[in-house]
Amino acid sequence: MFADIVGHQRPRRLLSRALRGQRLPHAYLFSGPEGVGKATLARELAATLFCRQDGEHGPCGQCPACRQYGSGNHPDFIHVLPDGAAIKINQIREIKKQLAFAPLSAPTRIILIEEAQTMRREAGNSLLKMLEEPPPDNLFLVVASDAQPILPTILSRCQVLSFAPLAEEETIKVILRHAPELGHTRAGLLARIAAGAPGTALAMKDGAGLDIFSQIVTALAKTGVPPSAAIEDALHLAGRMAAASDELTLILDLLLILYKELSIALLTGTDIELLIETGSKERELLRERWQLPQLSDKIQAIEHARQALARNCNRGLVCETLLLSLLLDGIPGQTGRYS
Repeated sequence: MFADIVGHQRPRRLLSRALRGQRLPHAYLFSGPEGVGKATLARELAATLFCRQDGEHGPCGQCPACRQYGSGNHPDFIHVLPDGAAIKINQIREIKKQLAFAPLSAPTRIILIEEAQTMRREAGNSLLKMLEEPPPDNLFLVVASDAQPILPTILSRCQVLSFAPLAEEETIKVILRHAPELGHTRAGLLARIAAGAPGTALAMKDGAGLDIFSQIVTALAKTGVPPSAAIEDALHLAGRMAAASDELTLILDLLLILYKELSIALLTGTDIELLIETGSKERELLRERWQLPQLSDKIQAIEHARQALARNCNRGLVCETLLLSLLLDGIPGQTGRYS
């Protein structure tokens, strides 16, 4: 059961045991870091409960109930997401209205509440009343990030399942399942940055950050570039970085990993396949370009840029200073000091 879910063995085991013994509580709280797969497992549990086949190996995907659920039209599934920044009391009151009636077609109605940590106090108190006196044939699946506190009274009314970040290979597996076009190298990059949260990694892939990082790597690997052309590349890429404000942290993280991996490769003679595809021209050029003191300077320049952005310094100026430092250092006749 739950064979398609990657990782999270303990929550999967507990849920499988409860399903087989038909001992489900009236409410679960799935708690853990953002993007690790809490809601994915909650939705799989809902699909399993709705399926009209034996359910021993999860939902069949073919029965009328599975097709209804898969299309988002199951009459006994209530899905609540934040309205704007928070889940509001009117959304909880609407649940209460629907719970006044028995389930329409399934033995159990399922109420999935995602990002429950965003509930305002009045919404949380309204939900608490339903959890204290739950109507029969209803199952609450409350999903919350542990980054923010949830009302202790709600915690006490739910059976809590704790989720942890996935291992790096597990994260890569999930990323490639949803975005095979990324390939193992980019998926590995995202997995490392996302720290075991594939949902976070998949959200990153659609931004401009990876593309800008790849362009910077290509510029870094160029040889025989006159200073004027290097400055032009640096300013162009700095402009793209500054414009991609939501992706700046990702780009800086990727650059930091790049130079740390290059330092390790120089010290140990190992490769940097995590960042650059095996056999690529850029990888070979980057491995040969700098010595340890230069790599240390570049790591320090990236850290300085992060600190400057944290102090709300001018984003465009910070990006220009950093890219000039990275692209001009190592060109004959240039000092590489632009901070």
